[in-house]
Amino acid sequence: MHIRFSCLIGMLLFSFMAPWPSIAASAGTTSSGYAVQSGDILTISVWKEKDLQGDVLVRPDGGLSFPLVGNLQAAGKTVPEIQKEITHRLVKYIPDPVVSVAVKHIVGNVVYVIGKVNKPGQFVMTSKIDIVQALSMAGGMTPYASVNSIKVLRRENGKLKAIPFEYGDIEKGENLSQDIILKSGDVVVVP
Repeated sequence: MHIRFSCLIGMLLFSFMAPWPSIAASAGTTSSGYAVQSGDILTISVWKEKDLQGDVLVRPDGGLSFPLVGNLQAAGKTVPEIQKEITHRLVKYIPDPVVSVAVKHIVGNVVYVIGKVNKPGQFVMTSKIDIVQALSMAGGMTPYASVNSIKVLRRENGKLKAIPFEYGDIEKGENLSQDIILKSGDVVVVP
């Protein structure tokens, strides 16, 4: 009884807090909140159904699997959209299901920094970050970097495009608009 009451209180609090400001402010946002990415881990629970609770990984294809729901496309959708879809699918089996969905780990929202930086690699974006911030996360540039030939590679609509970035201008306080907010999957290349 105590556990059910705690779950109910938790779900009520969750419903008042969603969408979470920290998640809504992250780089993978839509107009209505954080867009779930492949690699993210979601916590899904159905009230009074202990067999329908657990952490679920969003697969590389963007889908997830959950008991009685089957496969569901999650990548690119917001938490409320996923919650609504799961609820809709469970109505066949459970009258008036109360479903909660929360993002447990934002793992799929990443950018990559490669080339002549001190710590190249993959970096998880837990908030919006721009190019300069990504370069800082990578430990800054090496002395041999071509700081005015940096490119951001971005895939949009299946096509790859290169966005130029001149760090020298930023150092002078000029052309600041080029320091764009990065999107999930962007690659910052420092030659």
